[in-house]
Parts: sequence; C-alpha cells; structure tokens
Amino acid sequence: MEKIDKLDLKILSIISDNARIPFKDVAEECGVSRAAVHQRVARMVETGVIEGSSYKVNPKSIGYSTCTYIAIRLERSSMYRPVAEALAQIPEIVECHYTTGSYGMIVKLYCHDNDHLIQLLTDKIQIIEGVNSTETLISLEQSINRNVPIKVD
Repeated sequence: MEKIDKLDLKILSIISDNARIPFKDVAEECGVSRAAVHQRVARMVETGVIEGSSYKVNPKSIGYSTCTYIAIRLERSSMYRPVAEALAQIPEIVECHYTTGSYGMIVKLYCHDNDHLIQLLTDKIQIIEGVNSTETLISLEQSINRNVPIKVD
C-alpha cells in the first residue's frame, strides 16, 4: 500500500467525518488548492486507501429490523473460500469474516424479522456444504458505528 503523508491524513480525517464536504472546503482547511485535494483523493481511491463511495442506508428504514451475527463452524478450515463464495450469494449478508478461535467464520446479516432469520438460517446458510454448525447472536442495539481513528500530528 502506498505511503500516506500528513496532508493525506488530514484530508482523510475531514472527509471521513463528512463525505459530502466540498473539496474547496477541505482545501481551505488544509491550506492547499482544491486541485491538490482532488488529486490526492483520486490517488487514495486508486491505491485502495479509500474504499468505495456510497450512501449508508439505515436498514430499519427499509424494513430490515433485525441485525444478526452468525458464527459458523466449518467442517474443515480449508472450506473457507467455497463457503464464503456461497455466502456471498445471500444478499442479506453484509459482512463475512474468516476468524480464529472456535468458529471459522462470522457473518453479519440483516433480516426483516425472526421468521426471515429462520428461513435464511435453515434454507440458505446451514445447507451450504462445509458448514458444520452455526451460533446466532441477535444485536439488540448498535452503540458505536465509526471509522478507525485517523491520527493527524
């Protein structure tokens, strides 16, 4: 990954707090030209420092009232990739992590209600070849949702 300097960090700090801030305002705060901000942001997108640019939709506002984490035990750890590929076909799954410990994977998904969750578990997740067992944790409330801290000296 490309080296990030202090100006890049300052730009990242500003735009991660408000992705809709105009580049001219970022440039003013950083003491550089708008073109410099634009070039640096474009470079950070190209090199993978900045990933994506999208609006974050509140799942509850469109009927997904239940946030769930499912820990998955695999038959063998070598089955991670094919299981991950099968899980990627389930649109309600928004994150999938390969983990250490008792479980080989943890996924985060959103569903409309408990009936929807049961259907996803029994008809889609637990039937995937390589899935040995699952443990389901329902999130009651999300207390923190933020980006990693960006230190600007």
